[in-house]
Amino acid sequence: MCAVGRDTESTWQALLAGKSGVGPVTRFDATDFSTRIAAEVKNFDPLQVVDAKNARKMDTFILYALAASDIAVKSSGLVINQDNSHRVGVYIGSGIGGFATIEREHQTYLEKGSRKISPFFIPATIINLASGQVSIRFGAAGPNSATCTACAAGAHALGDSFKIIQRGDADAMIAGGSEAAITPMGLGGFASMRALSTRNDEPQKASRPFDRDRDGFVVGEGSGILILEELEHARRRNAPIWAEIVGYGMSADAHHITAPPENGSGAVRVMQATLRDAGIKPEQVEYINAHGTSTPPNDRIETLAIKCVFGEHARKVAISSTKSMTGHLLGAAGGLEAGITVLALRDQIIPPTINQENPDPDCDLDYVPNVARKANIRYAMSNSFGFGGTNACLMFKKLED
Repeated sequence: MCAVGRDTESTWQALLAGKSGVGPVTRFDATDFSTRIAAEVKNFDPLQVVDAKNARKMDTFILYALAASDIAVKSSGLVINQDNSHRVGVYIGSGIGGFATIEREHQTYLEKGSRKISPFFIPATIINLASGQVSIRFGAAGPNSATCTACAAGAHALGDSFKIIQRGDADAMIAGGSEAAITPMGLGGFASMRALSTRNDEPQKASRPFDRDRDGFVVGEGSGILILEELEHARRRNAPIWAEIVGYGMSADAHHITAPPENGSGAVRVMQATLRDAGIKPEQVEYINAHGTSTPPNDRIETLAIKCVFGEHARKVAISSTKSMTGHLLGAAGGLEAGITVLALRDQIIPPTINQENPDPDCDLDYVPNVARKANIRYAMSNSFGFGGTNACLMFKKLED
């Protein structure tokens, strides 16, 4: 769920149609902000997820995680009961956590003093409570953890879950990312870094990865949750299997708190590690869901890294950045984009990179401009790179009987 849809199929169809979810900020008065646009989740009703009493105990990023987990568990047909609960785990990442609750409770403290701070303040805001609340909701008593690796958090949660299942510690994992950081401090903080687009008069054209006129990313929000399950376990219960996860890589830039190195070395190594883990050659990859943030350095350096890893094959790989439509979901991006990559494999169609209007000579690969494309895809990769130089990459494969 994200700015273009609140369930799997509506989100997927909006992406294939090239629909942008970016618009003016409605959560607060952003008149005095340099950036006044964001990719907000529309018409979200927390009472469709929990009752009013419990909704007051949770930050929005937890509610998004619960909503997306409900969708994922229901569509998977996975039944969690006393017999198998210890074999089902939860692993959900977030880059920022309960920002809105932190801001609200801090204001309460300033106005009314410490005794008026909510007793639910801490459990509403800390990162692992998305995993915790999902675990409680479904009775999933297996491995339970959370990642807080900035914009790679959702991808790290999925990759770590993949390895938990591979080593036999769980049969299934509810995994991904969730984020709700469209708040005054969230938007203002990123704006002060000059990381955001200021195309306030054309919000739907603001996120334009790989385009020459890109000027920064657009903050998005939402959650992307997948059910990862050991293959034979899934087959025995006749689960609807949309793809296989077959590779996972991690790396660090060891370079700068926000900027990637000019040679893209961290991105190169994480993609190479993922190819090794999957046991495949670069030329077997047909699609990459790029990190593609719409910031000038990121898109240029990710393009360079893809060329380094894939060589001549780089010009044959279809690449798209769905952040052009969803905005950048920060810690939830890796979960959402992994789900999008899986859907591309399921339906054999690649979502576009919209707002491709002016080619950048430094970004000269096939970014599936503006229109979705049917394709034969066997292997597809999803990239996620985070502040602090933390990188994650996932490899998915079309299910083959």
